[in-house]
Amino acid sequence: MVTNVTESPILIALVNDYDVVTTGLATMLDRYRERVLIAEIDLNLGVADQVDIVLYDTFAQPESDVDELSTLVANPRARRVVVYTWNFHPDLIERARGQGTDGYLSKTLPAKDLVAALEQVHSGETVISPQAPHARTAPGLDWPGRGEGLTDREAEVLALITQGMSNAQVAELTFLSPNTIKSYIRNVYRKIGVGSRTQAVLWGVDHGFTPDHHRIEHWRGGP
Repeated sequence: MVTNVTESPILIALVNDYDVVTTGLATMLDRYRERVLIAEIDLNLGVADQVDIVLYDTFAQPESDVDELSTLVANPRARRVVVYTWNFHPDLIERARGQGTDGYLSKTLPAKDLVAALEQVHSGETVISPQAPHARTAPGLDWPGRGEGLTDREAEVLALITQGMSNAQVAELTFLSPNTIKSYIRNVYRKIGVGSRTQAVLWGVDHGFTPDHHRIEHWRGGP
């Protein structure tokens, strides 16, 4: 992947409703702050700073086929919008492009490759990561329940259940099959030591699986 060197860091806004998710991503990118600089971490979709790129993390969020993404694309403070995701269903990529996004990047990308892809987007290219269905999530990313042994996708399913979604709704949102969702739920129950959906939701509420509702401005000395 070709790296486009810029004279000043690219200003990035991170968008997701989970503090631990965006903070993990910001920490991962912080090693490259001479090239990309976090302007804000936004947990409410309303980007306030003028930024070069909004990086929309899809963890437990609506995917590219709903209004949240078009709202970001329409924001005059965001020059470009990039989806950051595990889900590479062709329909989602097509819809994201149809809504005017400038990139569709995989959470399996190592930090150096993610930064290089963001630089390509900043230079005017449209970047879509190659699909890597069996690759692991990039080192440095975080999610609720990681310390309790939940995988990234198990944590996302639990977060959506904690938000009150049914299995069918979770399957629709994540583009996973109902049987796959059931398998994830069984694994979650076993790992957190519960025997019912109600117990799982209560555990989720107590362990950071409900969305956060605040903004982290000027992260670590950002602009």
